Formats: sequence, C-alpha cells, structure tokens
Amino acid sequence: MSSKKNYDVIVIGMGPSSIFCAYELIQLGKAKNVLLIEQGKRVENRVCPIEKTGKCTKCKPFCNITSGFSGAGAFSDGKLSLYNPEDDDIYVGGNLHKYIGVDKTKELIDYTDEIYLKFGADPKLEGVEFKDEVTKIRKKAQKERINLIDIPIRHLGTEKAHELYGKLEKYLEDNNITMLFETEVNDLIIEDNKVKGVITKPSNVKPKDAEYTEFYSKKVVMAVGRKGANWLSDICNKHSIETRAGVVDIGVRYELPDEIMKNINKYMYEGKFIGYPYPFKDKVRTFCQNPSGFVSSEVYDNNLTLVNGHSYKDKKSTNTNLAILVSHNFTHPFNKPIEYGRNVAKNLNELGQGNVVVQRLGDINRGKRTWQEELDRNSVVPTLKSAVPGDITFAIGYRTMTDILQFIKEMDKIIEGFAHPDNLLYGPEIKFYSNKVMINEKFETSVKGLYSIGDGGGMTRGLMMASASGIQMARNL
Repeated sequence: MSSKKNYDVIVIGMGPSSIFCAYELIQLGKAKNVLLIEQGKRVENRVCPIEKTGKCTKCKPFCNITSGFSGAGAFSDGKLSLYNPEDDDIYVGGNLHKYIGVDKTKELIDYTDEIYLKFGADPKLEGVEFKDEVTKIRKKAQKERINLIDIPIRHLGTEKAHELYGKLEKYLEDNNITMLFETEVNDLIIEDNKVKGVITKPSNVKPKDAEYTEFYSKKVVMAVGRKGANWLSDICNKHSIETRAGVVDIGVRYELPDEIMKNINKYMYEGKFIGYPYPFKDKVRTFCQNPSGFVSSEVYDNNLTLVNGHSYKDKKSTNTNLAILVSHNFTHPFNKPIEYGRNVAKNLNELGQGNVVVQRLGDINRGKRTWQEELDRNSVVPTLKSAVPGDITFAIGYRTMTDILQFIKEMDKIIEGFAHPDNLLYGPEIKFYSNKVMINEKFETSVKGLYSIGDGGGMTRGLMMASASGIQMARNL
C-alpha cells in the first residue's frame, strides 16, 4: 500500500453536490489543496452504447449512465426544480431546508441557479406562464385526494447537460482542483472516531490484484449519490457511523402518448402528483416527467438493471414518460430498505433475462403477460427497444402493485386517457437512498471531520438540491 500527500478536503464522488462544493471552495479562495475522487469517467468519456447497439451491454467496471463526472441525475434528463416565491415551504428536493431553514434554502437555490445559467443553462423557465390553467388542474386533482405540486423548472436536456457539466469540469481543473477518475474509495481511515483519510484502488482492477493508495485529510465529504447508497450503507455499518432506517421508492416507468399529457406538458412541463390511494394509503408520487422523451435503462452494482427516462432539447419522441413511485418505510424487525429494493429489482431482471421488463396496462388489468406480437401492434410504441415484454406483477409485491394501479385509476379522472389500456409500464424503477446518515447543522456525521451531502445519504433528491447542498457544504467547511 502506498501513501500519498495530505489534502485540506477530500470529496468522494463527482456528482452535482461534489462539483458545486468544489466550485464554491474556489469562490471562497479555499481550493488550493482539494481532492475529488470518482469511480467513473470524465464527462466527455461517458457514452452509453445502447444508442448504437439497441441493447444494454453492461459496461464494465461501471455503467456510464450512473457513474462519472456529473453523476446519474445529469445523464437522465437534467431538470432543475426551483420554487415559487410565495411558497412558505420547500416541497421538492429532499430535506436541505430542515438543516438550514426555508429562507436560506431559497437564497441557495437562487445562487445555484445563477451558476447554472452562467455555464449555459437555458434561460427559459417552464411552468410559470399558465397559473390559471394549473390552478384548475390542481382543484380537479384535489377532488380525487391527489396533491399537485407545481414549481418552476429549468430543463437542461440530456445532451445540453453534458456540455454544461463539461464546462464545469474544465473550470474546476483550471482552478487547480485535483480530480482522480476511475478510482474507487475502498475504505475510510478513522481513528479515535476522527476521520484521517481514505484508501483507494483503481476501478478496473479486482480487489485481490489492486494496489491500494492512502490519501490523508482531516475533512472528508461523502457525496456519493444514489449510485453510492449501497457503498455508504456498508461504510456506515463498518465504522458505526450513526444512521436511521431510510426510505426506498419502488415503482415503474410509465409511458403514454404526448397527446394525453399535452396540457400538463404545456402548462407545467413536469407535474408532480402525490396521492395516498386506498386501501393501503401509502405515498405514491409521479417523478421525473419527460415530455416527448425516451425511456432508458441504467446499471447499478451487481449488474442490477433499472429503468429511467430522459428527454433531449433537440431529439423528440411522441411519448411522455414518468416514474410512478411508492415510498416504502420499514420498521422493526426488518429495516433493510436497500436490500428489499434490490431483491425486487433482481427478480424482475431474472424475468427479463437481465433487461427491463415492459407490460401493457390493459394486460395487467386482464391478469395476463404481454407478448411481443401484442407489443408490435400496440398504439403506444415503446421508446426503450431493449425492454422485454412480460409480466411485472410476478416480481413487484401485491401492495406496491395495488398502490400503482389504484393511483393510475385516480389520475385518469384528472387526465383523461391516463389509464388507457395501451399505456406501458416498465420495471423496475427504484430510487435507492442509503439509510439516512445522521448529520448535524454543519452536515457532519457522528465521526469528527466526516461529512455527508447530496442524494446518497438521504439529504437531497434531485440536481438542484444536491448542487445547493454542495455550495452550503463549502461554506460550512
């Protein structure tokens, strides 16, 4: 094992929270000796072969959609959720405001948004022009006991997000931020409950063949994103870092014609609907809506294939896709939400021979699987060509499936055609958040000098809030 030099700050991961932490350290004149470590590739080297091959090739050692500079979120769609000035709370994006307050969070969002604009984000804001029309839809939703959250959204678009983060990558390098790519953090160095540094190895070398390197710092920030939720959980268990049982969101990616969603797409770009359907009254929500978008697949640890969606600025389909997610909270005696979600995904992957499974809504309602010839005749043409037709109800639990189907029925009363039998459900869509890492108002964990920010540790959800948490982390440091 070789030892390397000391750093003022080491940040694990290079998603938005890490990038914006480094950016703000530069603004504060504190970036002389900062190390960022990422298991994936530089942003310009992140290419998904599915565009050419038509099927997922399970890139090694890590999926280019989930790993690399700018993280998984930037590669799915690149949407920045803002806030309405009149809002007295923060309704989207996690719990950052619980640590720093609503007003401070609003200021941070404004500041972060300005940085995105400076690096090339579209100045156009979606969801601000049609307030009266949105109010009508909200009232209609309330009659079905569904809450509509509408906030301004800045849509980067998948391909434009790559360009923007490419400029940020260059900016960090030009300002002497040290970045180590294709490098895994194998462990933390902790002595007397104080962090001392990290132990790394090359991503593409097996543990038994690897040469390990130690980097030292009294300040280490874990900014690992959802892709790192598993790693974070293991690290917390190993070093007795305080956590509490988190949430796992399990559901499907739903694809339907733009025509059905035209009002939502036009008035809001993304409508966030939240319901508590009968009989279980679990929280069910729509998430990551992509007008004229494309369903995509992405690979997580142990080759788990999950479904996601994105939309480009220039390339368009005739379908809208969105996630329908059910929140699962587990208590005594079972408190392993990540393992539960992984098992659901594993079973679905088995059914699809390692691919995402797709099924028509009408077939689910008739209690049958979907066959390829039925999919070929379907009025809604699937945009994920590698998806395998089958029966997702074999792997998604009764309670979760009941929640999803009941929610779709209720949404049909708000958006006519939402429950059309030709609409498609793809599975599994799972949002992994680590067991929630317990942090104080400075984002410090129970280990002195060790901090946690972004989506992985359960603090934030989404690009904007993850980025804002990075800005605040830099100021805290």
